[in-house]
Amino acid sequence: MKKYLLLAALTSSMLMIDSCATNPVTGKKQIVLMSEAQEIETGKEADPQVIAQYGLYEDTALQNFINEEGKKLAAVSHRPNLEYHYRIVDSEVVNAFAIPGGYVYFTRGIMAYFNNEAEFAGVLGHETGHITARHSVVQQRNQILGQIGLIAGMVLSPTLAQFGEQASQGLGLLFLKFSRDDERQADELGVEYSSKIGFDAHQMAEFFTTLERQSAASGEELPDFLSTHPNPGSRHTTVDQLATEWQQKLNLTNPVVNRNSYLKRIDGIIYGEDPKQGFLENNVFYHPVLKFQFSTPANWSYQNSPQAVQLAAKNGKALMMMTLAPGKTLQEAASATMQKYSLQPLQTRNITVNGLQALSVVADQVQQDQQGQQQQQQQAGVRTLSYFIQYGDMIYHLIGVSSVNDFNSYTNTFTNSFESFRELRDTEKLTRKPDRVRIKTINQNITLEQALRNYKITDKKKLDEYAILNGMKLNDKLTPGIMIKVVER
Repeated sequence: MKKYLLLAALTSSMLMIDSCATNPVTGKKQIVLMSEAQEIETGKEADPQVIAQYGLYEDTALQNFINEEGKKLAAVSHRPNLEYHYRIVDSEVVNAFAIPGGYVYFTRGIMAYFNNEAEFAGVLGHETGHITARHSVVQQRNQILGQIGLIAGMVLSPTLAQFGEQASQGLGLLFLKFSRDDERQADELGVEYSSKIGFDAHQMAEFFTTLERQSAASGEELPDFLSTHPNPGSRHTTVDQLATEWQQKLNLTNPVVNRNSYLKRIDGIIYGEDPKQGFLENNVFYHPVLKFQFSTPANWSYQNSPQAVQLAAKNGKALMMMTLAPGKTLQEAASATMQKYSLQPLQTRNITVNGLQALSVVADQVQQDQQGQQQQQQQAGVRTLSYFIQYGDMIYHLIGVSSVNDFNSYTNTFTNSFESFRELRDTEKLTRKPDRVRIKTINQNITLEQALRNYKITDKKKLDEYAILNGMKLNDKLTPGIMIKVVER
């Protein structure tokens, strides 16, 4: 009976919350779980967390560009009075995402793959559309853990996913998985908004093809805003048709593409990992600024951010993370961490790691029972191995996580990685410069492959990679005056 009373009360509460809300895009009534004021407040609270997780890309001109173009799109959108914020975050991951309340983020990774302003505007319109149609608000009911805090594409057991969500500091709000209908609608809005400010939305369809090629070549899952879409072929066709319809409706006879002007804007953008933030090479993670290194397991998924280095077994049965720990002493750091992640220590040892003072802790995650009492999880629960290492003025926390049943299988993997932590002294690694996109102007009739080879790019894998980066095929014909991208250090 209590169950039914609770359900009735919950249903009643949901109906009272913005129950008469009208969707700004469709004009239809819908039940959502927050008012517009709450939506805006949610975005304000989440925005600093996004920036802390990734950092903003340090390029004032590019930041101004995305904000200015975004505001133009917002002005012709279905919610022009909302205050929008458009940002480029410092991540090599090729992605774009939106959160409630008017916040849109592009990674520098996706900025490198656009080849004209029309492609850029189409995707910017797509993400703005998620906000104007309140997709983020509606989908929050079915929120799932996304890329922040866990590696994209990881398939974790429920217990590890639960631990990862705690470790991610509650940022599961981000990267909500929208439904196929939501994604179709965002495509439609991306075409509409970018067309209304004069861009050729056919280019948006072409860019989705570029992203699909990039994902296939890298073996990664599709970026979040592609992953739930209908099949790529039908999507390309639909966006093309919509672009034609809107150009006819608006009498847009000379839609803007702006290839060269966009390429000039991204000349010099960092491509791939920025070494100063740390980088993985031959199963060793190096951090030139903090001057440390440690070995990583072969063939594990990997993601690096300003807050943490994360790795996960491909089978989803184990994960590892390295981050800074709070506290002035190893004991303080361990105590704070145990409390943060609800861990119950089983074994604690004082050790040294390559001459550095350290503390090793094996711990199980605990959970609250219905009376609010902590109970240690049983055999299906999570077990962890933590190393707290004092290095300079900071304490580093390296943690390995698996189920209790699998823990012994991964103990040596965790230990070998953690005990390889040491000072970085290799001059070449300490002074490593980032790869950057460089724009070159072609001065003759030539194929893309011939042009790339003229710039000393001969490796077949690199040739294919740069063809995708340029949104072209290697046998495409280039004419004098056209600009292309190459990558140089």
